[in-house]
Amino acid sequence: MSTFKQEPHKLLVIPGPIEVTDEVLYANAHPSMSHVSADFIPVFGDCIRMLRELLFTQDAQPFIIAGSGTLGWDQVAANLVEPGENALVLNSGYFGDSFSDCLRTYGAKVDEIVAPFGDAVALSDLEAALKQKKYKVVTFTHVDTSTGVLSDAKGIAAAVKKVSPDTLVVADCVCSVASEEIRFDEWGLDIVLTASQKGLGTPPGLSVLVASQKAVKVFETRATPVTSYYGSWKKWLPIMKAYESGSAAYFATPPVNLIYAFNASLRQITKQSPSVEERFRLHRETSARIKKAAEELGLKQLPVKPSVAANGMTACYFPEGLTAADLIPSLVKKDVVVAAGLHKDYKLKYFRIGHMGISAIDSSRGDVDKVIAALKESLAEAKAGKNA
Repeated sequence: MSTFKQEPHKLLVIPGPIEVTDEVLYANAHPSMSHVSADFIPVFGDCIRMLRELLFTQDAQPFIIAGSGTLGWDQVAANLVEPGENALVLNSGYFGDSFSDCLRTYGAKVDEIVAPFGDAVALSDLEAALKQKKYKVVTFTHVDTSTGVLSDAKGIAAAVKKVSPDTLVVADCVCSVASEEIRFDEWGLDIVLTASQKGLGTPPGLSVLVASQKAVKVFETRATPVTSYYGSWKKWLPIMKAYESGSAAYFATPPVNLIYAFNASLRQITKQSPSVEERFRLHRETSARIKKAAEELGLKQLPVKPSVAANGMTACYFPEGLTAADLIPSLVKKDVVVAAGLHKDYKLKYFRIGHMGISAIDSSRGDVDKVIAALKESLAEAKAGKNA
């Protein structure tokens, strides 16, 4: 067992990257290793297997590729949607805009259902759209990091299955994997895409995607060539299968050290206490505590109702008369780093707090206490300064 402890630092509570454990950071400092060595092969293979455990799937195909969560959009657009095919994007914020842009870049014909700011798309609107046109994919952002809005992944998948069962259900879960409940097989999801730096508790740098066998079949039977080189599953599928089966294969060099770190984090999530189910509960409890504290401080949340509020982050409007400059630098001076707004139409009006991973599940660290205390002090100081 390593005695490594990371250096003292400001508490990072943005909606990703998040704080990582000492064990994960130490694993990232693994000595340089060949990506085709006998020692590395099972480390990569175990990551693939543990992803299935985390997402409650028996046979879906994981892809772990050097890149950000954005690469997941490219994988979907390049491998599953052929030029000229229809895609429907359920847009609940900034990342719905961006996924639409990506799909159009690869030649898809994109329709959007845009939710009111702070809300998720109504299932009735989704069903109505599916009855009007045949779509190759329906995409949604499970938690839109720009707004803190949580979409009903289970309900969306059920609606698609009922009205248009051939349509692939694509969930952008960059800000929800390991902090929100996701049951891949039971709910009937076809794609879950995410990244290493949020609920997965690993430094940034890995694009993580899990595809159903139905989605893989759609890729394998496409009529036209894949429209990406680096993002092509024609290149990556043999790599993933090789490492899982216990042998090495090469297309592009994986970030070996980062995969060691990812392996360490996945082991903590899937093999240690608290269990995956308990993690969901602890994220809900931490979220409720943060949101209650914000309410008691007079802060209004962006999500219009509790049922569409994420459990891994909280987005709050600034109080009347205060701006980011009045609050965020003050929090930094108290060693708490939060995020400013992101949505193009409202970004100056709100800020965001991340509470995923170790900060949410390990109360002994005192991260939540520190955030609430710093927020209370900074708000009081800002208001006093304005009054003066």
